[in-house]
Amino acid sequence: MSGPAGQVAVVFRGDAGPGQAPAPSPRLAPVFSALAGLGLAAEPVPYCGIRAELVRDRLLAMDAELAWVDPVTADGDRSILDTILREVAEAGVWVGSHPDIIATMGTKEVLYATRELGWGTDTHLYATLGEFRRQFPARLAADGIRVLKPSKGNGGAGIWKVMLGDCQGGAPVPGPGTMIRVQHARIRDEAFEDVLLAELMTRCEPAFAAYGGTGTLIDQAFARRIGHGLIRCYLVKDRLVGFARQYPKGLSPDERAVNGLDPDSGAAAGTIMGLPSGKTMYAPGEPAFVRLRERLEREWLPGMQAVLGIGTESLPALWDADFLFGPQTAGGEDSYVLCEINASSVIPFPPEAVPELASVTLRAVAAKARR
Repeated sequence: MSGPAGQVAVVFRGDAGPGQAPAPSPRLAPVFSALAGLGLAAEPVPYCGIRAELVRDRLLAMDAELAWVDPVTADGDRSILDTILREVAEAGVWVGSHPDIIATMGTKEVLYATRELGWGTDTHLYATLGEFRRQFPARLAADGIRVLKPSKGNGGAGIWKVMLGDCQGGAPVPGPGTMIRVQHARIRDEAFEDVLLAELMTRCEPAFAAYGGTGTLIDQAFARRIGHGLIRCYLVKDRLVGFARQYPKGLSPDERAVNGLDPDSGAAAGTIMGLPSGKTMYAPGEPAFVRLRERLEREWLPGMQAVLGIGTESLPALWDADFLFGPQTAGGEDSYVLCEINASSVIPFPPEAVPELASVTLRAVAAKARR
């Protein structure tokens, strides 16, 4: 009987020290099954910084690698793992989502780089704390409400919704002693604080100090239709494999009906920042998202690739693009605004993603064997 067609490391956060069995998330079980169904031997590889050399040695013995490791957690960032992945990729191992590609398209800076595409909005990038201090107050005064996002991170860490006056814009430019209202995305409810602008700027300093002082801060217009929720588009390379829909608490269609809210209103949107984590998955052919899919596949994805210089084969094995609703067009059609791209740890994912991901991995392993 012939052996497996290739060995694939499935990497996830965890520590498998002496006497410990690696335990990936049950959500990854379909991936292991799909890889095995194509004749690939999938090996769970838990990653933690203190066992980096062990992880490196295991990955060098593999034909391919798929990783589900968040960029930042309480245990630290994934910079050591990224160094390992660059090394094993150079040695000929197929890395499903290369760290250099994640750094190019999977950070918040992509919002600034692609701001001129149809998914963009009024977006600025502050490369230094000095730029932020000088330029942000006038932009906040003009718009009345802005969102600040550090270039790297996940789970809402470091993201602030900043409000001035009645949030309608046209207020005097605030000084350091001006009282403003802020909400943090990680809180994921309607809580807010009233703080001095100087205090907010102090809270944003770590964004610039991060990653050896190379961090940046993105300043983006607030999506005032956030009450309509978020649509997540899942892709394997350049192929769309499904959607997810999230709503703010109390504003799903069923909850609107129970509470007597207009289904087309953005009720309570002014108090919303973070969205709850619950998701409803949809197949790639879902009729409600036909227009979004067409624009993403035909216009925005090729446009992003051209702007960032990323070939199709270099796109991440599994990634997602999150969209909020922008202003409606004159004809009453929805527009969409890119909120972020996730490329380092996309989980959960729709079931339709699994066979596509396994097939892409098999093709990569087969191509490696031919070299």
